[in-house]
Amino acid sequence: MEARAIEYQSPIAGMQRTRGSARLAIRHLDGRTRLARLYQEGAAKIRLPRTHNGGALDAVMINTAGGLTGGDRFDWSVDIGRDAKTIVTTQACEKIYRALNGSADIETRITVAAGASLSWLPQETILFDRSALNRRLDIDLAPDAALLLVEAFIFGRQAMGESVRSARVADRWRIRRGGRLLHAEDFRMSGNMGTLLARPAIAGGNIAVATVLVVHPDVADWVDPLRRVLCPPDRDSALNPNAGVSAICSPAGERLVIRMMAESGFALRRALVPAIDLCNRRLTGAGLPKLWTI
Repeated sequence: MEARAIEYQSPIAGMQRTRGSARLAIRHLDGRTRLARLYQEGAAKIRLPRTHNGGALDAVMINTAGGLTGGDRFDWSVDIGRDAKTIVTTQACEKIYRALNGSADIETRITVAAGASLSWLPQETILFDRSALNRRLDIDLAPDAALLLVEAFIFGRQAMGESVRSARVADRWRIRRGGRLLHAEDFRMSGNMGTLLARPAIAGGNIAVATVLVVHPDVADWVDPLRRVLCPPDRDSALNPNAGVSAICSPAGERLVIRMMAESGFALRRALVPAIDLCNRRLTGAGLPKLWTI
């Protein structure tokens, strides 16, 4: 009888990936904005802290995994009912770590009904070296709904001595008002981030960038107050951020756009906080969540 050695090969274990899905529905009932429905799965959590923030309801999105890498996926869904006022933020900055393969995927879908207001205020997204992020945001607004939207990127934590030599990021926005496209963005960067950010037409050497979008019928009246907040005359001009404010009128509606850049994440937040605080108070009558405190 012939004996044969049998070779056993252990299967290659797949690396653990993070999944998260959460759905939040808010309604205005009996004169108050209240929670109507909450679903959460995996590492995606939503908490509703008790605040004394006027008539607006605060919601905090949490990634219990602590960060994202290639192959991770999160899905968020927010439904704001008629006349409700809601402020949504994140527990901390979202960190996008080095990806061995694939990308971190985040998809967010938001609807805001008639007479409702939403302040979408996630804290900054921090990109680490060799990270990869693919993010999509779709928002459907009723014709008279109001929106404040903030998204900010920091390319490496300067205070930690970190730099981003290589990364990939794709951020796609589609915002519709009354079924018509109001605002679209496709922000894509790939390759040597240091070289790209150093270009004058991109960031001029800055490593932190932010976009603020406001949808409201009176945004033309907000331009001058925002410019005074961003560049007050009594401040040393060297401390003023590299920022611009524009009001845009189109057949789909009125909107205001702020673009800003800064040399560090702290400098960006220092400029961003008073600007979004002004917008949020005009939109919801409430102050910023404490999580945005410098």
